Amino acid sequence: MSTKRLEQAAQATKTAFVFPGQGSQKVGMLAELAEQFSVVQETFAEASDALGFDLWHIAQSGEGLDQTENTQPVLLTASIALWRVWLELGGITPKYLAGHSLGEYSALVAAEAMTLADAVKLVHLRGKLMQSAVPQGEGAMAAILGLVDDKVVELCQQASATGQGSVEAANYNAQGQVVIAGSAALVQQVMAEAKEQSGKAIALPVSVPSHCSLMKPAAEKFAEALEQTAIELPRLPVIQNVNAEIATDVAQLRQALTAQLYESVQWTKTMQHLQEQGIQYVVECGPGTVLSNLAKRLPNIEKAFAIDSKARMEDALNAVLVAEGKIA
Repeated sequence: MSTKRLEQAAQATKTAFVFPGQGSQKVGMLAELAEQFSVVQETFAEASDALGFDLWHIAQSGEGLDQTENTQPVLLTASIALWRVWLELGGITPKYLAGHSLGEYSALVAAEAMTLADAVKLVHLRGKLMQSAVPQGEGAMAAILGLVDDKVVELCQQASATGQGSVEAANYNAQGQVVIAGSAALVQQVMAEAKEQSGKAIALPVSVPSHCSLMKPAAEKFAEALEQTAIELPRLPVIQNVNAEIATDVAQLRQALTAQLYESVQWTKTMQHLQEQGIQYVVECGPGTVLSNLAKRLPNIEKAFAIDSKARMEDALNAVLVAEGKIA
């Protein structure tokens, strides 16, 4: 689809696409769709050529998939492969795009702000820099459930005030669901405090404390790579993680991508923004169902879909076309 048609087709819809971040990967992802749609293998080949190693092998075998520097380009490529299958099958062009953390890069590629080749190089570097920013075992992340956002922030501030490191709210995923990140000991402290406040706390199996101030050294190095990467304003509106707003110039977009490494992911505000813009249908374009399940809980979202299998893709295609009034 041409850029002009892409923009025109998006204007009349009530559909948004959301792209998942790290944690949605699974061994064997997209294998079924790859058998039917050549564009899946072609997309992985394009990304693999850019990096010089086989991303499809990593995705299917699981070898090295848990290493951040590999996880990020594999997930990005899988999301773009699904996006291309969707368009190939005549799927509706969404009015808005948004991506959770790493998923913001998938959204930018889908919106033609950067090429897939450039994007996989960026996120491969991003993963390396994030991994090297904090020594193994010194950082941690945890999900805090059942407490209001302000209480979680207060617990983080109290723990950080001890002077033994820092812990911060990293992802505002939904009302009553905040992920914290920072120094491992302080994350444990906040988890214990949250449980005392009748909340729940779940340690996340990650090796990197993302979206907190511990990532600032990585962000400084990453900014240099961003400056050397060709980026244009997206052809479809992409809601940014750090402020739940749409960039109005490329400099602002680069700045937001840099800040994304050490600032909180504002997913609750992002989904609120989509609802305020009249979005009623959400399609999760990537492996898994994390974001579509979150969307189903929202008052103004009528339907949310995942498209990471043949059956799910077909269901979403038909349901969205019917909901948008494109077919009876």
